[in-house]
Amino acid sequence: MSPTTTMPKPLETELLCLYRTLLDHFGPLNWWPADSPFEVVIGAILTQNTAWTNVERAIDNLKEEQTLSPERLSKIPIDQLEELIKPSGFFRQKANRLQSLSRYLVTEWQSNLNDFCSGPLDEARNRLLARPGIGPETADSILLYAAGRPSFVVDAYTRRIFERIGVLCGGEAYAEVRQIFMQALPEDVALYNEYHALIVQLAKACCRKRKPLCNKCPICKLCRFAT
Repeated sequence: MSPTTTMPKPLETELLCLYRTLLDHFGPLNWWPADSPFEVVIGAILTQNTAWTNVERAIDNLKEEQTLSPERLSKIPIDQLEELIKPSGFFRQKANRLQSLSRYLVTEWQSNLNDFCSGPLDEARNRLLARPGIGPETADSILLYAAGRPSFVVDAYTRRIFERIGVLCGGEAYAEVRQIFMQALPEDVALYNEYHALIVQLAKACCRKRKPLCNKCPICKLCRFAT
């Protein structure tokens, strides 16, 4: 190897360097916007397959009816709940999921979300995954943003960005992508929280699925996709 050859950075160094670049560019984002941990849970379910602006409208409706608690959501007539969350789309499915989880929290955990998400991380995660309609991304969002547990969230934005810069090859399973980040990064709730928020912001502001704004992207020099 010649003296001028540049060694590739270890993945931990690369990911932390990328994080600092995004943080310097966008600043702290203070995500997830919610007034309570249970509101985060509601948002994590409602945001499935829809834009956050639609979720906000649905949550505003729930707030107006003062139904943002496991007790109240467990008792509300299902047709009324469907109408309140209609802006979020797939409202019948989501209403059933919200009410099922709320009833489970009330009957099995005395409405205590912290207790429900306590214990070894894998066990808490499996409890969430066992609930109807809660997949890996939703479970990790609830653990990280509602319960303050160090569980890295992977979404379509994560895949898009890190495939384009070569960290991911494409086609990896959710668990594999999550493990890449959790093994390479320090176990730090605040870091995971801010990192995921920055990934989302980058994808929305610059790294779009079609017609990305590469000239505005703070990491375009790292990207094989950049034009």
